[in-house]
Amino acid sequence: MPEQLTLNDGATIPQIGLGVWQVDADITAKVVRWGIEAGYRLIDTAQGYRNEEGVGEAIKAAGLPRDQLFITSKLRNGAHQRDAALRAFDDTMDKLGIDEIDLFLIHWPVPSQNRYVEAWKTLVELKQAGRIKSIGVSNFNQDHLERIIGETGVTPVVNQIELHPRFQQRDKREFHRKHGIHIESWSPLGSGRLLADPTLEKIAKKHAKWVAQVIIRWHLQEGLIVIPKSIHQDRIAGNFAVFDFKLDGDDMATIRGMDASDGRTGPDPATAAFLF
Repeated sequence: MPEQLTLNDGATIPQIGLGVWQVDADITAKVVRWGIEAGYRLIDTAQGYRNEEGVGEAIKAAGLPRDQLFITSKLRNGAHQRDAALRAFDDTMDKLGIDEIDLFLIHWPVPSQNRYVEAWKTLVELKQAGRIKSIGVSNFNQDHLERIIGETGVTPVVNQIELHPRFQQRDKREFHRKHGIHIESWSPLGSGRLLADPTLEKIAKKHAKWVAQVIIRWHLQEGLIVIPKSIHQDRIAGNFAVFDFKLDGDDMATIRGMDASDGRTGPDPATAAFLF
């Protein structure tokens, strides 16, 4: 079973979760239900994914005690102004059908908009009001992190960023470690582009595992939180079945050598300005 990592506010988070980015709204409830049945207890959605209602439907159908599930959502880019953020948060909670969310993130800093500090102050306010257990960010670079910490004195518990064997973001690791910010990997499988990689296929054959399982195991052994996504029941279950083997030192060194400066598959947070 996955390890529970302790966040800098004292809360704990499962190290592996189910991501629902690009999962169609009409199948989200089914996909999340499969995930919960497979053992996932962390579910990661966002306002911008437009599938929070399906996550809420699956939470209700699961019938588990609320404290057995860890639910994450994210503030949309067009709602960084305080009043808009409060309205957006209320909408998220209505769609999820819960009274308190475990983790709420600012989805992107959108520096050209210059309102992410205001958004962060609003999340701090909601946490103080008891509506959010833990607050964090997504796609924040070091300068964005330094600014919100400096202006509020409140450090995010996580920063969810693109991270996978071809884009390992090692230049960010020390700053996060120093400030007690856990890194959570989105697109941990490289948006699927790594599943046919011959280097990873060789390691997978060695352990009689799927390539996806090797990549997920690498994230876990790197101390990262990982949220793989799939819409197929067998793959959802298989992506969770990574606790019966370990990568050895040679495997870890080989994967470390796959890092590349051009490995990014998503937008650059320094310039991303899309609103939703």
